[in-house]
Amino acid sequence: MTLTLNPEAIDLAALRQLWQGTAFTLDDASLDRIRASAASVERIVAGGETVYGVNTGFGLLANTRIPPDRLAELQRNLILSHSCGLGEPLPRHVARLMIALKIVGVGRGYSGVRPAVIDALQALLTHDAIPVIPSQGSVGASGDLAPLAHMTAACMGEGWIDLGGEKLRAGDVLVRLNLEPLTLGPKEGLALINGTQASTAIALDALFMAERVFWAAIGAGALSVDALKGSVKPFDKRISDVRGQPGQIAAAAATRDLLDGSEIVASHHRCGRVQDPYSFRCQPQVMGAALDLLTNAARTLEIEAGAVTDNPIVFEGADGSGDIAISGGNFHAQPVAFAADIISMALCEIGSLSERRTSVLVDPKMSGLPAFLTDDGGVNSGLMIPQVTAAALVSENKSLAFPISVDSIPTSAGQEDHVSMAPIAARKAATIARNAAGIIAVELIAAAQGVDYHAPLKTSAKLQQLHAKVRTLSPHLETDRYWADEMAALQAAVLAGEIGDSMSMRA
Repeated sequence: MTLTLNPEAIDLAALRQLWQGTAFTLDDASLDRIRASAASVERIVAGGETVYGVNTGFGLLANTRIPPDRLAELQRNLILSHSCGLGEPLPRHVARLMIALKIVGVGRGYSGVRPAVIDALQALLTHDAIPVIPSQGSVGASGDLAPLAHMTAACMGEGWIDLGGEKLRAGDVLVRLNLEPLTLGPKEGLALINGTQASTAIALDALFMAERVFWAAIGAGALSVDALKGSVKPFDKRISDVRGQPGQIAAAAATRDLLDGSEIVASHHRCGRVQDPYSFRCQPQVMGAALDLLTNAARTLEIEAGAVTDNPIVFEGADGSGDIAISGGNFHAQPVAFAADIISMALCEIGSLSERRTSVLVDPKMSGLPAFLTDDGGVNSGLMIPQVTAAALVSENKSLAFPISVDSIPTSAGQEDHVSMAPIAARKAATIARNAAGIIAVELIAAAQGVDYHAPLKTSAKLQQLHAKVRTLSPHLETDRYWADEMAALQAAVLAGEIGDSMSMRA
């Protein structure tokens, strides 16, 4: 399957497909806009006008005029000097998404690049030749300079490329694939490295993981309610309706739906239990608030993914006259930084609530179940230490959740005196998402074990499906065994969407 993208109408559904590696092309209208914008730059250069980044230096050197015979050298040196990232490479799927977002951004037709630039980037994706892009080195203004420079350098035959999992010199890869190194024209280097595509790609990766974590947590929370023989009254539609928060209404509805038809619920309908711990009773309120935050972050990132964020921005004059390149600040990734921090905070609370439910289930005083959910306590420790692992991940997430978007440090000799820190915020959010998936994995094991103790009573049909999925990866606990592999497998299942998506809980 190949998507045909209209950069002026990018939505989350298309972005999820790009995140999953779906091939794509730009529509014909995009290519027409790209050609027209490149022609505008040609006319501006021919007219001798001084334009930042086209025939001037960069940053503090913006007032240095570059002669026409050195414009190609200017663009090449820009890429080489900015290819200075450090740290572990971005995951392949994130680097691929970053390239796709850059193609989409210049496809809007305001960047002044030739179609040959699009072709060079598309060729890398077609051949699964993914530039090795260090994850550290960008502060999210003036754009994601270092990560995008590494991307561009690979097209020029500089740096490194991951070719089907093998790290090779970029020049050697281009020769092997019979691809010509890209020679940059006026403004093209700046158009490629200015922009928020690295920050946005990493943040989208965190968002899409967070969505899967959220729905898995909804399922785990409902299964835990049955394990505890908890009350379903807090999920009554009327409670959420009178508050009116949309996320709470959706979370309560999803939990009600999952518990509908449970024999365990019916067995204690008149037990007189009035109130469960907040981690059970307040799931709609907490999870709903998290859902609202994720929804708001998704809206910001959806817009940013299709935005024009390089500098200067080229506007074509009427009838080919009056072309203008306007310097502004669309490269500043503050919207992405805020969105990433919001994702982090939502995930922090999703994980925190889950761990508290696990803690209740393993505590016989709170749950009425065997201590640590094992029959032969003392000889067996049961789920004692998996709960400790969940607690450790919760605390690690708290330490990571401090909003980096409120931080800034001047760069480029004070010319770039306020920056967003968006890529750092996004990387933190992705780490928190993976940690939260591990926390949910522990709860799934505990909840499934707790439900087993209520046999022959059965949980609902939908939760039986969830229980069966957990049991394919983590069998019923009879005696102590090696836990790490099972927990990792369930963590991976959460991140792969195999828990929440399998129950069709997404609205």
